[in-house]
Amino acid sequence: MSSGRGKRAREALRFDRRAFPFEDGRRASPWSERQAAGRMGSPNNATPGLRLLRPPTVIGQFHTLFFGSVRMFFLGVLGFAVYGNEALHFSCEPDKREVNLFCYNQFRPITPQVFWALQLVTVLVPGAIFHLYAACKSIAQEDILQRPAYTVFYILSVLLRIILEVVAFWLQSQLFGFQVNPLYRCDAGALDKKFNITRCMVPEHFEKTIFLIAMYTFTVITIMLCIAEVFEILYRRLGFLNTQ
Repeated sequence: MSSGRGKRAREALRFDRRAFPFEDGRRASPWSERQAAGRMGSPNNATPGLRLLRPPTVIGQFHTLFFGSVRMFFLGVLGFAVYGNEALHFSCEPDKREVNLFCYNQFRPITPQVFWALQLVTVLVPGAIFHLYAACKSIAQEDILQRPAYTVFYILSVLLRIILEVVAFWLQSQLFGFQVNPLYRCDAGALDKKFNITRCMVPEHFEKTIFLIAMYTFTVITIMLCIAEVFEILYRRLGFLNTQ
């Protein structure tokens, strides 16, 4: 009989503690109850989701927008309009198909569209690897700037992005130069000795020069944004350390 009364007393005490969790008997507010429920099992706190895929810095988010929208739109739409039919309008003297193809392959070891597409994909790889790792480990954006290991990892990915952009800038200057001339002198001696040096007409050379300058400008802007992002990371990291 006494054991039954003790069990009912313990159940009543547990109920009182759920209803009035504070020692002075005050009831928890609905807001605090929602906060407690969120800490225990909120889906937003358990899985950050797409929020993890955003860069932890303001400059990084602007760089992603600039890189992902403006640069790809410029290359996909205007690049095709400028370079899409270049091989068809590339003509040499004598105007023979085999001479035109041979000299065009000499003039363009790699087409600009393919080169810039490879550049975009290659430069995206370091950041994609880091954000994939952060998503798999459920690393919050705040932790990237608060934990030294994550901060160093992110800075290394940004530095690698800078190196890849510099290498792409140098390769572009070696392959395409900074100006497209209207005439190209092709050494067609390997095709037929009687051709020797032949002249070829490059179509829309002025538009291609403008496009080249624009792509160089995009590369320089991207490098400057990456450098500024490194400084922002260091500045925010020092600010976090000073608040501790």
